[in-house]
Amino acid sequence: MKTSDQLVAYVGTYTNGDSKGIYRFQVDPVSGQVDHVKAVAEIGGPTYLTISQNNDYLYSVAKVGEDGGVAAYSINEEHDLTLINHQVEAGSPPCHVSLDESNKYLFTANYHKGTADAFSINENGQLSKALSTVQHEGNGPNEARQEKAHAHFAGITPDGNFLCVVDLGTDKIAMYKVEEGKLSLHKEITVKPGSGPRHIRFHPNGKTAYVNAELSSEVIVFEYDHDNGNLKEIQVLSTLPENFEEESTGGALHLSGDGRFLYASNRGHDSIALFTIDENTGQITLNSFTSTEGSHPRDFSIDPTGQFIFAANKDSNNIVQFSRNQETGELTKTGIELSIPNPVCVKFLNLN
Repeated sequence: MKTSDQLVAYVGTYTNGDSKGIYRFQVDPVSGQVDHVKAVAEIGGPTYLTISQNNDYLYSVAKVGEDGGVAAYSINEEHDLTLINHQVEAGSPPCHVSLDESNKYLFTANYHKGTADAFSINENGQLSKALSTVQHEGNGPNEARQEKAHAHFAGITPDGNFLCVVDLGTDKIAMYKVEEGKLSLHKEITVKPGSGPRHIRFHPNGKTAYVNAELSSEVIVFEYDHDNGNLKEIQVLSTLPENFEEESTGGALHLSGDGRFLYASNRGHDSIALFTIDENTGQITLNSFTSTEGSHPRDFSIDPTGQFIFAANKDSNNIVQFSRNQETGELTKTGIELSIPNPVCVKFLNLN
């Protein structure tokens, strides 16, 4: 496993402006200082990334010519990237990519197509052609955004029992069984009509799940049954201030490593909302809002030590660092900021 005394992060971007692809930076875990900011891969549309557990490989959604798919990269000792291969097909690229715990299978969600795909990965990090594709059908009450299925997240549940696919267009969360890369529908859970579920995160205790609803700017809290894959709604809470009436949509959702705090980004209000998690019930309480000091925070990342949050502001071309009080969860701007065009995803190498 590659290690470093510095925290190493990769940045996915939109490439319809000045960005050429994937960028990298390093963070001193003591001072928080950032350096070695550089472009490390030229590729179209790397808007979401994931990294293998051993830090040897990075996978990115990608656009190659008029085709969309996934790209595989090896990570060398200097943390530069070398393309291994990509698997693409006609049409728009996926919007989300993830790995299973064994790093033998990769999963994507495609917003534009309303599909989820499963790929296998060989011992050299190379991607197979898609082993399985599932097509979602349906729509929701928001005619502008829910005219058809829009799969927005595909990830394995922490217990490894199911692939969870969150669909913004149909207001549904689909649970699939995975058998050697083949997907079969096990269960569908319907959420609040018109809410537009985007991503799901599971509490470290494995009993509670949190979904950010993009269209309604809410967090939906569920009890998770790992035996049958069911999600039982127990709470819905807004991610916006009560008096905020301007346009805003939900962005990203992340939990602190200790499971005590939940963070959600708002695109429009341009903030990160902080929630405290009840250790007994898993329910949440809104604590505060922190401006992301930019426009359209599509995603953000908590570094592996839990000391910092990096907010990626797509429309203002900046990534802003915040220190994180690990006792209260509160965020404080450090004054450190990176200039990267259209940043939308920040992923750190894993610690030892």
